[in-house]
Amino acid sequence: MSRARLAAPAWLAAAALLAATGCGGGGTDGAERAPQRAAADRRATDTDDLPDSLTGQRLDWSRCPGTDPAQGPESSPTPLPDGAAWECATMKAPVDYTDPEGDTIGIAMIRARTDAKGDDRIGSLLFNFGGPGGSGVATLPAFGKDYAELGKRYDLVSFDPRGVGDSEGVQCLDDRQLDDFFAADAAPRTAGERRAYTDRLKEFADGCEERSGDLLPHLTTTATARDMDLMREVLGDRRLHYFGISYGTELGGVYAHLFPRRVGRALLDAVVDPTGDSEQGALGQAKGFQLALGNYLDHCTESDDCPLGGDKDEAEDRLGRFLDRLRDHPLRTQDPEGRKLTQSLAWNGIAQSLYSEDFWPYLTQGLDDAMADEGRDGTVLLSLGDSMNGRNPDGTYSTLQSSLTAINCADSKKRFSVDDVRDSLGEFEDASAVFGPPMAWGMLSCTWWPVRGRQDHPDVEAEGSAPILLIGTTGDPATPYEGTAHMKDALGDGVGVELTYEGEGHGAYNSGNECVRDKANAYLLDGDVPDDGTTCDA
Repeated sequence: MSRARLAAPAWLAAAALLAATGCGGGGTDGAERAPQRAAADRRATDTDDLPDSLTGQRLDWSRCPGTDPAQGPESSPTPLPDGAAWECATMKAPVDYTDPEGDTIGIAMIRARTDAKGDDRIGSLLFNFGGPGGSGVATLPAFGKDYAELGKRYDLVSFDPRGVGDSEGVQCLDDRQLDDFFAADAAPRTAGERRAYTDRLKEFADGCEERSGDLLPHLTTTATARDMDLMREVLGDRRLHYFGISYGTELGGVYAHLFPRRVGRALLDAVVDPTGDSEQGALGQAKGFQLALGNYLDHCTESDDCPLGGDKDEAEDRLGRFLDRLRDHPLRTQDPEGRKLTQSLAWNGIAQSLYSEDFWPYLTQGLDDAMADEGRDGTVLLSLGDSMNGRNPDGTYSTLQSSLTAINCADSKKRFSVDDVRDSLGEFEDASAVFGPPMAWGMLSCTWWPVRGRQDHPDVEAEGSAPILLIGTTGDPATPYEGTAHMKDALGDGVGVELTYEGEGHGAYNSGNECVRDKANAYLLDGDVPDDGTTCDA
């Protein structure tokens, strides 16, 4: 079969910053909520627990340098379509909010200022693009044109959360060690393979402790939410206007719980389910990626040149057999360092491709190259997998995956055993024969972590908050659609307003759907809250 050659998209690595979502933070039972609610109310009315040196700091905004490898691929932020330039600064925040006058951490920030004056200027709109572990300093300008309309009334602002990118990003292994780590078997079958797998996880955790141990206990979502409130104060805003995507929706929910009366206009897109523990989150993602894979296969098998054939069931079987072959027979690529496409890297490449319909042509091209009758080549799938793993084109890694693990493990107190995974493996395989096994074994990522997690799942109850717009996508692989309703219930009566996008991909605002964009912009720019239960068709 033949097809026009597709080059790897230039934006692919930056798009990976939008890709991953966390598996959950912490929660409480009803008996514990009363004192927490009182503490949240106190923090929502004053900032006396922080010293003036922090709340009164003046940020030294200046021209942004090029992207640091810890943040992502090398780039220089280009001005917005209206000519607004990007400025960067570093804000000081307490490492430990229980010791607010102790050591500080520098939080890297970026903004583009609006030209709006007086009543036309709403304030700052703070973005978090998810992960956890994505660099907002790298991602906001990369997608800045998508938010240009919002820049007419807001200063567009984002940041590298604590432990991410240039905010003392967590680093656990060196670049070559990470190459080996991500290429290695992610779904062991034998006792020997299980030992090798757990040894790699222990080595990763030990590396994190060695390089970032003092910081690891302080990388919770709650601490980052408090950083955001400090940003609000330092930026001079009475309320926090917020745009959170994927894990950024969990972060926004936690902020609303801590500071309900400081919530301004807040939009949560690709909503994380805050009610499940980390096992339920992983199982939900297995189901979500299986749904997205099925939608891709429907699309692919309708064409005459689908590399998996014309029958959907047979196409999935062929894909499974292809992945099985890669376990023992990695595929050659054109990588300058001689890396091959392993089963694990192919899994990541396929998963990366399911985040957006825009990626589907690259998945089709990658499968076509890798399954050709002659000259099989895994380069495109390897490139997609590298993007998921935060590997830059020059062979360096951003902190994306290391930061993601550190934040998840600081949040979630659940620690699984090998026996736990083996007991649940059948359920994961039933959810997805393709993605179930690696997602089940991935539950061990925090088992040997050097610090304890805080909670079972995040508390996002936000009585007294202004309305929060929740956008869920029916075909979202990473944050399944059902989580949107769960977030609405968890926020409390009268807080969450649900908007459904009946389409594909992870996140709706940047999908190109005019209905979603128009309703989201009307809410953020004019305060027009859509009717709860509104639906936008693809």
